[in-house]
Amino acid sequence: MSMGKPMANYAAAKRVGDFVFMSGVVAVDPATRRAVAGYDAIPEEGRTALQGLGYATGQMSVDIFEAPIVAQSWFVLERIRQIAAEHGGTMEDVVKLVQYFRHLPHYAFYNRVRGLFYPVEPPVSTVVEVSRFLPGDEVLVEVEATMYLPQRAT
Repeated sequence: MSMGKPMANYAAAKRVGDFVFMSGVVAVDPATRRAVAGYDAIPEEGRTALQGLGYATGQMSVDIFEAPIVAQSWFVLERIRQIAAEHGGTMEDVVKLVQYFRHLPHYAFYNRVRGLFYPVEPPVSTVVEVSRFLPGDEVLVEVEATMYLPQRAT
């Protein structure tokens, strides 16, 4: 699954000296231009990782409530991991996250998913509740990231 490039006229990331600044990432499938709504919209590796946290149970009565925010959280963090790799870094190099939520209680779900990407120590972090996101009301979380990646002398 290609997690795509930005849907508008802006860069996904820009390097400035030893830092890479990433634009806010939302969980929108670039092929359909629709927000990720459930576990079936993320790759098997993501579903397997989420099952290890007790999510993606296969029980509709449970998954229907958790799936949108949990799947979007995984999608966004995986895309940040991909952008970091495209610039020669890892999630350990991502030193700051700014996390925006439509509903602040969703942070608890996101925080557990973030642990998959930061098993030892999470980065510096800011959490904000907002009223809306582009491209629509189905988007529940947006994350922007800053990566510290010292340039090597040549």
